[in-house]
Amino acid sequence: MDTGEAGRQLIDGRFELVAPLGSGGMGTVWRARDIALHREVALKEVRPPDPATAAAQPGLADQLRERAVREARALARLAHPHVVTIHHIVEPPDGVDGHPWIVMELVRGGSLHERLAAGPLPLVDVLRLGLDVLSALRAAHAEGILHRDVKPANVLLRPDGSAVLTDFGIAALHGSTGLTATGVLIGSPEYIAPERVRGEEGLAASDLWSLGMLLYVAAEGVHPLRRATSLATVVAVLDEPIPAPVRSGPLGSVLERLLVRDPAARPDGEQLERLLRDASAALGGAGAPPLAAAAVPAGYGPYVPATPPPFGPVPTPVASPYAAPTAPLPAERAPRRRPVLMGAVLAAVLVAGVVGIVRLLPDGTTGDGARDDAKGGPTAVAAGTTPTPTPTRPATLGPKTSTPKASAPRGSMLTPENVRIALEAFKQQTGTTTFVDLKVYDGYVIAAIPTAPGAKTVDSWQYRDGAAKRTGPNGTVKDGEPLIDMVTVNWDALPGLLEQSQKDLGVPNPTSRYVIVDPWMMDQVPCMRPYLSDEHGRGGYVLAGIDGKVKKVVPS
Repeated sequence: MDTGEAGRQLIDGRFELVAPLGSGGMGTVWRARDIALHREVALKEVRPPDPATAAAQPGLADQLRERAVREARALARLAHPHVVTIHHIVEPPDGVDGHPWIVMELVRGGSLHERLAAGPLPLVDVLRLGLDVLSALRAAHAEGILHRDVKPANVLLRPDGSAVLTDFGIAALHGSTGLTATGVLIGSPEYIAPERVRGEEGLAASDLWSLGMLLYVAAEGVHPLRRATSLATVVAVLDEPIPAPVRSGPLGSVLERLLVRDPAARPDGEQLERLLRDASAALGGAGAPPLAAAAVPAGYGPYVPATPPPFGPVPTPVASPYAAPTAPLPAERAPRRRPVLMGAVLAAVLVAGVVGIVRLLPDGTTGDGARDDAKGGPTAVAAGTTPTPTPTRPATLGPKTSTPKASAPRGSMLTPENVRIALEAFKQQTGTTTFVDLKVYDGYVIAAIPTAPGAKTVDSWQYRDGAAKRTGPNGTVKDGEPLIDMVTVNWDALPGLLEQSQKDLGVPNPTSRYVIVDPWMMDQVPCMRPYLSDEHGRGGYVLAGIDGKVKKVVPS
């Protein structure tokens, strides 16, 4: 490394470092001056800023170098107005200890994340933003490139308000070998598609889910699935309902079509563009002004707010120079498909803390959404009462979509009496209590139930406020996966199990709690797993048999 004017560092004898724009667990991005062409550029320095990080992960430097080359190649394929432009890559000579630098366009308008810190965008701007980012993704997908980390921090705003997609560091390139180990979670928890959590890859639809979640946050001003910890957020992405948009106008119906757990049911890029243009026309947005850029000091690039996540730092590869938290928020609705690899993902997040190259970014501040269901559990019907059964419909008719709304149980659903009321309501609608799995939250219950006796296809059902409702398809029963008759679970042990879990996990005052009943991933034996966390992100889960006896405690 040379020195230039005023003793500044020169990279490759040409790029003079001016000031850092931001840094993350795996690198720093600099504002720099190209002294050959007399222009300002952004330089991404691809190395862990902490030597201890590199020392703890043998081979990390080689992985980062390959990742830098991958990003450069991905960007070089995409000469597109809404994709950040790459100018050059500086690699250390063979046999020389060093790290790569990526030279790219300096976008001065700031990030979408910074803009959203001031509140939600006008709908006309959200639709314009959606079309810009979608056009970038469609161009990438046409070249066989999946972005895999679409989020507000990776969308930059030029001074004219147009959106630019950046940070292809974890992109998947057609024909390239993978850079991550089996079971590693790629993406940011709040924006990752549920099928990617389950370990599926190669889906353009997954990038479109992430775009849909980004547009939801931009329009609604809240993230529907953010929770107090990365683990809780991942589980919410897999399982929890997404609240219907309330501020999104004609965009709302587009989001509801896009944010579905089954990737095959989502609109493709062409269909989504048509839907967004129709929504824009319905809003009268044809002549709308361009999206306002985030305020940035004159002559200086975007920066990174220094707000730490509530659950501690998570190592990342080269972070976006514009990475920062999005606002925390409440949650509620939408079906899911069966998360085949959920146990493996949760174990990786809890035990390993998502180390090395993993891009599991908290991207946020303290989340209060996990408390919503605990605040207002359903009320009515005395605990311990059981609704009068109604005749079971013939299996050939298929399941009803919902029950008439009946009196709801009192208080939290996490009691033996209220779980049994929910099971009875599901039985009235489906004719069975033998499920793939069951998830019990304070305010509601979610079940994955075969569509008929012996069927491989599965539906999602939800019990809330005294009503059982089918919420959509839920994939299939996997070969060798045992079903569980939920009436055989020792629900009377549930209060004691929750109390013991609070003690064992050191969480006396949990702000989020739920119980999963399913076949444990290691041995396919039915189990109960209470998950608890508090407002500081402390918690974890406890593995117990369906008899309620604890087998294992796994703190986060």
